[in-house]
Amino acid sequence: MATPRKLVIVESPAKARTIGAYLGSDFDVEASVGHIRDLPQPSELPADMKKGPYGKFAVDVEGDFDPYYVVAPDKKKKVSELKRALKEADELYLATDEDREGEAIAWHLLDVLKPKVPVKRMVFHEITREAISRALENTREVDDRLVDAQETRRILDRLVGYEVSPLLWRKVKPGISAGRVQSVATRLVVERERERMAFRAASYWDVRGTFTGGPEDDRSQFEARLVTLGGRKVAVGRDFRDDGTLKPSAVKADTLHLDKAVATDVATALQEVEARVVSVETKPYTRRPAAPFTTSTLQQEASRKLRMSARETMRTAQGLYENGYITYMRTDSPVLSSQAISAARSQAAELYGPEYVADKPRTYGKAKGAQEAHEAIRPAGDSFRTPGQVAARLNPTELKLYDLIWKRTVASQMADARGSTATLRLGADPVLADGGETRAELTASGTVITFRGFLAAYEEGRDADRYDGERSRDDARLPAVSEGDAVQTDEVSAEGHETTPPPRYTEASLVKALEERGIGRPSTYAATISVIVDRGYVERRAQALVPTWLAFSVVRLLEDNLPRLVDYDFTAEMEADLDRIAAGEAERVSWLAGFYRGDASADRPGLKNIVADLGDIDARAANSIDIGEGITLRVGRYGPYLEEGQGEDGRAARRASVPDDIAPDELTVDVARELLAKQADDGRELGTDPETGRTIVARNGRFGPYVTEVVEEDGAASSNGKKKSTKKPRPRTASLLKSMQLETVDLEQALKLLKLPRVVGTDPDGVEITAQNGRYGPYLKRGTDSRSLETEEQIFDITLEEALAIYAQPKRGRGASARPPLRELGTDPTSGKPVVVKDGRFGPYVTDGETNATLRKDDEVDSISPERGYELLAEKRAKGPTKRPARRGGSSSRGRSTARKG
Repeated sequence: MATPRKLVIVESPAKARTIGAYLGSDFDVEASVGHIRDLPQPSELPADMKKGPYGKFAVDVEGDFDPYYVVAPDKKKKVSELKRALKEADELYLATDEDREGEAIAWHLLDVLKPKVPVKRMVFHEITREAISRALENTREVDDRLVDAQETRRILDRLVGYEVSPLLWRKVKPGISAGRVQSVATRLVVERERERMAFRAASYWDVRGTFTGGPEDDRSQFEARLVTLGGRKVAVGRDFRDDGTLKPSAVKADTLHLDKAVATDVATALQEVEARVVSVETKPYTRRPAAPFTTSTLQQEASRKLRMSARETMRTAQGLYENGYITYMRTDSPVLSSQAISAARSQAAELYGPEYVADKPRTYGKAKGAQEAHEAIRPAGDSFRTPGQVAARLNPTELKLYDLIWKRTVASQMADARGSTATLRLGADPVLADGGETRAELTASGTVITFRGFLAAYEEGRDADRYDGERSRDDARLPAVSEGDAVQTDEVSAEGHETTPPPRYTEASLVKALEERGIGRPSTYAATISVIVDRGYVERRAQALVPTWLAFSVVRLLEDNLPRLVDYDFTAEMEADLDRIAAGEAERVSWLAGFYRGDASADRPGLKNIVADLGDIDARAANSIDIGEGITLRVGRYGPYLEEGQGEDGRAARRASVPDDIAPDELTVDVARELLAKQADDGRELGTDPETGRTIVARNGRFGPYVTEVVEEDGAASSNGKKKSTKKPRPRTASLLKSMQLETVDLEQALKLLKLPRVVGTDPDGVEITAQNGRYGPYLKRGTDSRSLETEEQIFDITLEEALAIYAQPKRGRGASARPPLRELGTDPTSGKPVVVKDGRFGPYVTDGETNATLRKDDEVDSISPERGYELLAEKRAKGPTKRPARRGGSSSRGRSTARKG
């Protein structure tokens, strides 16, 4: 009798390989490579559906919000392979991840494959032999509630994106998008920049001194800060508001705001008088370890300590999980299993000693809103492998992240750090310059760690914060002194400070802010941040996230016209409602109906009515930001620019483009005036065109540096007595090449640019070939056939023979001629075709001839590994095409099948 065959389906090939190694020979493990179905673009719907209720969103918004799913074109082959494998199987195990997305993938597989054999839902949180064995023994059915929640979220995002994005296209800029979570994340970043723009620094001074005290055989030096003078508290940074004034509480407390003169006077006087100990206060110090990692805290800590982006962190963690090194990396829970607690305590005792292990196992409660049934992120297995034991099998990035996860997990079961904190208060009676004596008190504090406990393994990082005038002296050692003891004054000085604006968000602090507000899910934060960066709403400057002026326009339009969609509480409530659907406490259809159509009985309009009733939106107002003193910044189609005053024709008297390297909070009135003055300059005169006699100048324009000719108006009378047209002839202009500089371009170069396009010659059929510079770079044009050139210099020196040779090559892409690859990486394990790195219109990309994937910002052409190239291609295949022509007869499903297999 033949052994029954069992088919196991997971999401990724890497996961399939790892699981396959733990299963017996009667198991076949296949990968779906992500989702096999999704909502199509409305243009891809069958013709008979485009005018019906599905036509706008591929969702029946007039009925029960049934989605119309289509198997992605690049997944049809995969679906056929899975169907063939299923024919040979006696059982089907759906082993996708146990979260909403994984549950939905399992449901789609079930609905498309329509198995006639028993189906079991197999779930696990780590890929180890023990975990897989336990999962095989504890299967279940597909959870409809999780599928409902995922489907609701997908439809919700489609409704918001497709209703709001067209509004942004019309009023702000074509091609941009709105999203339920991305818009709120963008608003957070913009609001922080608005705070920075409104911030006014306050100047204040403090007084610090170094003193020496203690018994003769154990004297030590320490630093103290002036805290009161004449009984009045001395102001520090946290006593000031963002407008530079003292906070009401500080004013009420009669806080003393020291200036330079008074601070210098006090410092000089303190140098001359004796200081004595007024009080000594000592308290025991205890510090507990941080909880094991969740998705959010892992992203935050990897950003702080490893300088990894959220996307890179999740990509690396995905690889560690799929290859059996860590548990599932998408989780809201800091809870450890009993096996993990035992493993962590055992390893801590082995590596650091029994005294470093907590007296009893530590447990950590779930955060508010946590909804997945997962463990925390930890090393995989019932016993942990140290970083040293896995180092040879991981690349440097993987090893660093594994080391971080391992340390955090082990430390979570270790003993508290213990020690003592001491606060020392000094008193003195300086005589000031006016001859008056006053009472001055200074304070010093420090923490002495007597037992490091968990700190021997791990210490949590912290986000940058404002400087408030106090210095961290956690490790300062204070002398053994008693009340009334005199101390030696070594040096006293006055120091000036300025309050600092609120720090910009980093990826870590933005993730923390989103999680604290309950917006989105930690598993989506990496994608959300990537989207707002890729869409041009946010730019990275080192670790900081800086909003662009485009983001200001988008956020303002949404705040003024669709405030609920960017309201933090409303967005968090939507997330809580999705959790209720996942828990079976709310119903999908009624919730979507209320959101989209509204609830008349509660006088709550839906998204459909809100968008329809917006009326005429003033696009100019939405895209205008007042800089001050009559200067306005406008966000145009080609970027931000400044306007000031008004000319006789109603247009701005002066305009100037805003360079990309000026952040919004740096664009002060003074900076704006400098830009306007620079733009108003007539430009650098290069000489006279010998053919026309016109003056040629180089200028810095709204779209970059360019050269042009000065054309004078001619209003003289003609020979028949009539006045000639006073219309000013249009001057020739040409942008500088990338290799040219405004300060160094000469007349010869300018004239060559002004004579473009250059006629290269004619082909054998008599069709003219020209060389010219365009929006996307240099190119040849023959009739309607364009071919890209490799360098701008070719515009001036390419010969007819060379041009004909380019046209003899097959056309590729948007008129691009074939270029040699930048690098060859090897053979793709999935397609079996050679993978190379090429330079494309939008930058370098990897391709196997069938699939193209753009390199990320972190990927370098010279150092990208073959494995990374294969990974990018696999991600692109899993994502599927962004848009394709409408197809008929595609595999689809209206609504969800009610059939379930046991």
